Amino acid sequence: MQRWRGLEDIPQDWGRSVVTIGSYDGVHRGHQLIIGRAVERARELGVASVVVTFDPHPSEVVRPGSHPPLLAPHHRRAELMAELGVDALLILPFTVEFSKLSPADFIVKVLVDKLHARAVIEGPNFRFGHKAAGNVEVLADLGATYDYDVEVVDLYVTGEAGGGEPFSSTLTRRLVAEGDVAGAAEILGRPHRVEGVVVRGAQRGRELGYPTANVECLSHTAIPADGVYAGWLTADGERMPAAISVGTNPQFEGTERTVEAYAIDRVGLDLYGLHVTVDFLSYVRGQQKFESIEALLVAIADDVKCSRALIEEYDAD
Repeated sequence: MQRWRGLEDIPQDWGRSVVTIGSYDGVHRGHQLIIGRAVERARELGVASVVVTFDPHPSEVVRPGSHPPLLAPHHRRAELMAELGVDALLILPFTVEFSKLSPADFIVKVLVDKLHARAVIEGPNFRFGHKAAGNVEVLADLGATYDYDVEVVDLYVTGEAGGGEPFSSTLTRRLVAEGDVAGAAEILGRPHRVEGVVVRGAQRGRELGYPTANVECLSHTAIPADGVYAGWLTADGERMPAAISVGTNPQFEGTERTVEAYAIDRVGLDLYGLHVTVDFLSYVRGQQKFESIEALLVAIADDVKCSRALIEEYDAD
C-alpha cells in the first residue's frame, strides 16, 4: 500500500481511483464495511482504492484542546487498511487554512485535481468542508459536475457492546474508558491496543517477583480504566500472555498513571528501550490498595492465575 502525506506526495501520473474519506480512528467493524466496499468497487472498475484521512484530528484544529483519545495511531490504521486491500492512504495535514475550504473547494482540490475520483464511498453521516457544511447529498451533487459516482454504505453494525448501540469510535472510546475492553474488542473486531516505548519505572514489580514492562504510551492514546486486565505483550515480534495493570499504583502512593504489563511465566526479559504493543483481552478487577504487601502479593498471584486462564480460554476457541 502506498502512503502519502500531503497532496504533494501523490504521483503526478496518478490515474482514476475510488476514494473514501474519514478519520477512521480504530478502523472498527463499521469502518471496515465502508473501506471494504471502496476496495471492492475499485476492483470492479479496474482502478486504485484510496483512503483519505487527517492529522491531527480535525477537532483539535477547530476546537483546540478537544482532541479525542485515539483508538489507533496512523501507522496502525495504515496496517489495518492494508489488510483490507487498500491501494493508497493519503494523510492530509489538517490546518486552520485547510479547515476553511468550502465543500466545493475541498472536492476540487483533493478528489478531482489530485485523486481523479471515479467513485466516492461514504457512510450516511459523512460531513466535510468549512464548518462541516458538506454532506453526502452535496457530495453527490458535485459528483454530477465532476464526473464521479457516490455510494453510501450503512456502517451501523450492532451487537452486545454498549447495550446494543450502533458501533462507532465514540462508543468504543467510552467502553475503553469504562474498562469494558471485551465490548471494545467486539466493535473493533480485535482487542484494543496501546503501544509505546518501555521505560524505567520504580521497579517495584521486579522487587515483588513480577517484573513489568512500563509502557510510555503514545500521545492521545485511549487507555482503559484503572484496573487489572488479561491480554498480551508483544516485543520484537513475540506475542506473550500478560497480566496488565493500569493506574497510579495506590499501594505505594503513586500519582502518575501508567500502563504496566507482566509477561506471564517469562524470566529474564530485558525490554527497556523497545517499542512494544499491549493488547487488552479482558477486565480482571479494579485498582485497589491492600492492607499489606503480603496481601498485595496474594492478589497479584490471583491476577496472574486469572489472566492465564482467560487467555488460554480465548486461544482455545
